[in-house]
Amino acid sequence: MWAGPIGAWSQATRENAARKPLWGEAKSLHWSNEGFDIQGWLLYPVNFDPNRKYPMVVAVHGGPASSLKPSWPRPGFNPALLSQQGFFVLMPNPRGSYGQGEKFTLANVKDFGGGDLRDILAGVDEALRTAPVDPNRIGLTDWSYGGFMTMWAVTRTSRFRAAVAGAGIANWQSYYGENAIDQWMIPYFGAPVYDDPAVYAKSSAINFIKQAKTPTLVLVGEGDGECPPPQSFEFWHALKTLGVKTELVVYPGEGHSFRNPEHQKDVLVRMIQWFNENL
Repeated sequence: MWAGPIGAWSQATRENAARKPLWGEAKSLHWSNEGFDIQGWLLYPVNFDPNRKYPMVVAVHGGPASSLKPSWPRPGFNPALLSQQGFFVLMPNPRGSYGQGEKFTLANVKDFGGGDLRDILAGVDEALRTAPVDPNRIGLTDWSYGGFMTMWAVTRTSRFRAAVAGAGIANWQSYYGENAIDQWMIPYFGAPVYDDPAVYAKSSAINFIKQAKTPTLVLVGEGDGECPPPQSFEFWHALKTLGVKTELVVYPGEGHSFRNPEHQKDVLVRMIQWFNENL
C-alpha cells in the first residue's frame, strides 16, 4: 500500500509484494480499416516466450454500443482468464463501439455483422503481424452482442477454429418477438421487423448456418430476457443437425448476468476446456 499527500507518496506496506497477476502484459493495438481507426487490446500469455507461437482467442464486447477499457478483471464471463492458459486474447473495439466519435458509434446501424466483423478480422491481421500468434489456432467468444458476433462469424468465415457463444442471437427476426428489451432495435435496424424483415434477415446467422464448420459451445441462462434461450437452442440445434461439433448448456435460474457463483465458475471452466480441446 502507498500513502501520503499527492505527489509525495511513499510505500507504507509490502504485504502483496509476492503476488503477481494471473494474466500477461496488455498492449494497445491500433489498425485502420475502411477509413476508420480501430483500437483494441492484446493480452499476452502469462510467462510469454517470444520464441514460441501461441493460440489466440478473440473476445468481442457486448453492447454493441460499449467499449473495452483497461480494468481489473471482474466476476462473470471473462475471457482474459485464457491468458493464464497460454493464449493471446484480442479484445477489439470495432465500429459501433464508444470512444471514436459519433460517426464511429453509428457505423453499424443497419449493418450488424458487416463492417464490425471486418474490423475484427483486420484486428486479427494486426495481431498476427505484431505478435507470435499461430494463424491456425484462433478462436472467438464472448457474451450478448459478443455471443451474436460469435454465432454470426462462424457462418461467415472459416478463420476461427473454435468458438464459445454466450447468450447469443442467431435469428434477429424471431428475436424481435422473444426478447424483453426490443425498443433498442428500431434505432439500429430502422424499422420494426414487421415492416422491414429483410434488414433483420441479412444479419441473422441462422440464414447462413450451412456454412458453419467451427466447433461451437453454446451457453445461456434459462431466464435470460435480453438474449432468450430459444436463440441459443436454435443455433445449437442447427449445428447439431448439420453434424458440426457443438454443445448447449442452459443454466437454471440465471438471467443475462449470472448470479450463482457455481454457475459463474462452470461457465469459465467450460470455456477454457473447449478452447484447450479445440485449439
